[in-house]
Amino acid sequence: MSQSNKFDRRSFLTKASVGGAAAAAGSVLAAPAIAQESPTINWRMTSSFPKSTDTLYGTGEYFCKLVEEATDGKFKIQSFTAGEIVGGLQAADAVMDGTVEMAHTVGYYYWGKDPAWAVGAAVPFSLNYRGMNAWNYNGGLDLYNEFLAQHGLFALPGGNTGVQMGGWFRKEINTVEDLKGLKFRVGGFAGYVLERMGVVPQQLAGGDIYPALEKGTLDAVEFTGPYDDEKLGFVKVAPYYYAPGFWEGGPTVHFFFSKDKLEGLPKHYQAVVRAAARAADNYMISSYDWNNPKALLRLVGEGAQIRSFSPEIMSAAFDVANQVYDEMGAKHEWFKKLWDSIKAFRSEHYTYTQLVDFQYDYYMMQLNGQKRL
Repeated sequence: MSQSNKFDRRSFLTKASVGGAAAAAGSVLAAPAIAQESPTINWRMTSSFPKSTDTLYGTGEYFCKLVEEATDGKFKIQSFTAGEIVGGLQAADAVMDGTVEMAHTVGYYYWGKDPAWAVGAAVPFSLNYRGMNAWNYNGGLDLYNEFLAQHGLFALPGGNTGVQMGGWFRKEINTVEDLKGLKFRVGGFAGYVLERMGVVPQQLAGGDIYPALEKGTLDAVEFTGPYDDEKLGFVKVAPYYYAPGFWEGGPTVHFFFSKDKLEGLPKHYQAVVRAAARAADNYMISSYDWNNPKALLRLVGEGAQIRSFSPEIMSAAFDVANQVYDEMGAKHEWFKKLWDSIKAFRSEHYTYTQLVDFQYDYYMMQLNGQKRL
């Protein structure tokens, strides 16, 4: 080995030692920075749903689990059922007054504050769930959040039930006349529209519905669809099960965050929240699509009598809804902005789905009726 080679080797070892020491020092210095970037944070989320509705309430739990796992346990969100912190219909209020950092609820529960709250969730004869998702993720959600910012809130879609059932009735409903005086548990803005048709709307949180129906305080009730309705036992006291829930063609359930709290999170925590909400959004609809068909068959076995709303009722409801929208749009700026945005897309959406989805689905339904599937 030449002298120059020995020199080179010593030089290399010297540099390596110095470099290693520097790297070690760097790792010591970096540790506090990493800790600061991934702080330990604990939030609370209040839900509008009872624990028995394992898809509605369970979607919120799923979201919390994803956030905790993605942050290696550093960011934990504890979920509370309706009534544990506040009532189910006060979930968004609890965020606005700082009681909790976020809520999992439906915007139409708060339409009394401003009818614009309802448009981002569901109003009669709006979009189906695919249409709502398309609208949300292509500008609609941004518009809704502009409105919510006035209330210190920021929302992300946190699930969709798909088209809901029209509810459980003690007696058959064939005409508009049959609706008059009907004490009907119906959520949010839909009750205002149906009231124009003679219905006496009642807004109750999920856990309070069955007792009222059983005692006769209610004549009819709608909640979501077969899977949840089965758990709540409505078939035992109101056997006529109607479809469709034209007031909830594709209701978006939202995670409502304190805007300041969300924006105060580290950027990568904010990204985790967005990704977890998107996963939860898909989790809810796929769960309902899987479970509702099986639950419907079980309910029929328990005595549910399936009915469809008559064309007379559907047509009258559509006309009344449009009258209400014209009135609301004239008085409430944000209602008009949001509803105009949905209407602009609604016709395009149904033109396309009629050409493709409807024709395919209708053919498959015919095959199913022929027992060929």
